Amino acid sequence: MSHPTHHEHKTQAPTSVGAMIITCSDTRTPDTDTSGRLIHKLLEGHGHTVIAYHIVQDEPGQIQFRIAQGMVNDAVQAIIVNGGTGISRRDSTYEAVDEMLEKRLDGFGEIFRYLTYQEIGSPAIMTRAIAGILKGRVLFSVPGSENAVRLAMEKLILPELGHLLQQLQK
Repeated sequence: MSHPTHHEHKTQAPTSVGAMIITCSDTRTPDTDTSGRLIHKLLEGHGHTVIAYHIVQDEPGQIQFRIAQGMVNDAVQAIIVNGGTGISRRDSTYEAVDEMLEKRLDGFGEIFRYLTYQEIGSPAIMTRAIAGILKGRVLFSVPGSENAVRLAMEKLILPELGHLLQQLQK
């Protein structure tokens, strides 16, 4: 009996995923949240559905509250958080997300930092992108810059989103 190839696995993956977008920022509004809009556009452009979109202050309690809201909505299969991943005093998204994860996808952050390193060099070490699994959903947390969002979405999230959810169904 032969094992299915990676490509065969992906052909059985869902092609449309329900997603929640959370922008963590003390200053952005729906009008100025270009990164949140980019995530929205890229998801819908790839056949996915945006179920909810929120902007929250970079406060762990607010971030975790919005993530928890997504967990009780069956339509939300993936949560993409952007912003608050740096090392400044106000950046708390990484800790808020990390604390909630049941399983971590360490390769996401590692590869994201590697790709970022190829673009910007050594400042990539300050990039605290993280991903993992929570209550049967996949959660990604990426920096809030448009370049970081585009890199994460196009190179890592969109190519694997359906496949990740397929694997969670096993």
